[in-house]
Amino acid sequence: MTKDFAVPPVVFPGANNVQQRRFPRSPFQPPPPRPSSSAIPFMSFDIGSADPAGPFNNRGGSSSFEDEEPLLDELGIHPEQIWSKTRSILNPFRINQTVHRDSDLSGPIFLYLALCLFQLLAGKIQFGVILGWIVVSSIFLYAVFNMLAGRSGNLNLHTCTSLVGYCLLPVVVLSAASLFVPQGAGVVRFVAAGVFVLWATRACACLVVSLADGGGEHRGLVSYACFLIYCLFSLLVVF
Repeated sequence: MTKDFAVPPVVFPGANNVQQRRFPRSPFQPPPPRPSSSAIPFMSFDIGSADPAGPFNNRGGSSSFEDEEPLLDELGIHPEQIWSKTRSILNPFRINQTVHRDSDLSGPIFLYLALCLFQLLAGKIQFGVILGWIVVSSIFLYAVFNMLAGRSGNLNLHTCTSLVGYCLLPVVVLSAASLFVPQGAGVVRFVAAGVFVLWATRACACLVVSLADGGGEHRGLVSYACFLIYCLFSLLVVF
């Protein structure tokens, strides 16, 4: 007597039942990027999704030197403005007050260095003395004018320093001219020093009176203060 065994039917897998084979990834392969709205371009490993201009593009900052400002403008040094202010001092009878309304210290520093250089060529090392006298002279003119003008005076210390420095131009010219004058010609030195001191005094007094309120009533005292200031600088050149 034979026994029947239940044999299940053989089913061959079709196209729909084929399992997809997972191929192993190569080592050190980064995972695919996940889509995110807040993804940072330069932190993504997907080079194609990053911004070609990089993080420093024109929207966040300029990556080109053509868009940068000149170095002198960033430092606050304007050669055209310095030249126009210096040229306005050359004629003491026609001084242009409008160019001195915007005070700066780059021009006075240049004139200070020029005076120190000419004094050095004359055999006098006076860098610290001239710098100290400029500071003291600016404070002196500021204190004198504000005491005279009272509450109506609007002359600040920055403007005083700028005016004293730019009006130092005649003393710089005197220092340069004294290099060609012999030491024995004492009378010529004193006469030339007096002329240049009057030139600097007139220029500084006119600028102070025109730029500050309430200076017209005290023009004589302001001129006297300026005369004392530039007499000190001329004594450095003469002696």
